[in-house]
Amino acid sequence: MNDWASYILQFQHYLKIERSLSKNSILAYQQDMQKLSRFMENNFPETGPKEVKLQHLRYFVNGLAELEISAFTQARIISGIKAFYKFLMYEDKINEDPAQLLETPKLGRKLPDTLSYEEINQILESIPLGEPEGHRNRAILEILYSSGLRVSELTDLKLGNIYADVGFLRVIGKGNKERLVPIGRDALKYLKLYLEEFRNYMQVAKGHEQFVFLNRRGKKLSRVMVFLIIKKQVEAIGLNKNVSPHTFRHSFATHLIEGGADLRAVQEMLGHESITTTEIYTHLDREYLRQVLNEFHPRK
Repeated sequence: MNDWASYILQFQHYLKIERSLSKNSILAYQQDMQKLSRFMENNFPETGPKEVKLQHLRYFVNGLAELEISAFTQARIISGIKAFYKFLMYEDKINEDPAQLLETPKLGRKLPDTLSYEEINQILESIPLGEPEGHRNRAILEILYSSGLRVSELTDLKLGNIYADVGFLRVIGKGNKERLVPIGRDALKYLKLYLEEFRNYMQVAKGHEQFVFLNRRGKKLSRVMVFLIIKKQVEAIGLNKNVSPHTFRHSFATHLIEGGADLRAVQEMLGHESITTTEIYTHLDREYLRQVLNEFHPRK
């Protein structure tokens, strides 16, 4: 049966229920599989998900290369296909995995741009605090750099997850894993200003009361809006770099490590899995994390 939509939907449920992936990750897998399903339906309409062979997948990947899709994007799509067919194997829908021998393009190591502390400071200082969203935008960028949050972790941050008295944020990361991250004094200062001078006087939309960062309509701030806020300030100082929320996160980690911070502490704060094991996170004493931030972060 040529039923791509049904199997992709089952795959989504598996990713959500059994692998506890985030909405964004599940959406990425879904979109990648829809690319494959459209290719198969257009070129091999009689071949359903269970009848796909390695050769079909190679035709698909070759097509991606001909469309000049980057090696990184190709690798991500192939990763999604491999996960899909592992799922079908797991569910006993197929007896052989056609994606097992599917080659991934070789990737050159590409690190995101890193901002210097001076560039970070320039961006932060360029934010006009006299504008209605000024304190919010300053708090957002201070937190991205002070605590190394992912953009989705920032937009999902809730009022109840701010522990200002001890200088920590409780963050829900990938796979719904929770972690505590320290927040620097400057970031905490601007967060408090935003909450007291702006957030507390807003008319908040129903269902959005728990979120820290809101737009003008009183709704949870979107990930796209955070990108636009950063783009505006980067342009304001004439900085010729490709800067995104992840640039702040990468700069946070780079500056800590360059300053001599323990790599394990940085991994804990970022919510990354340990290099030596994929099964557990490196757990460190909270006071030690606080000490690391105070000792090594330039905006502590």
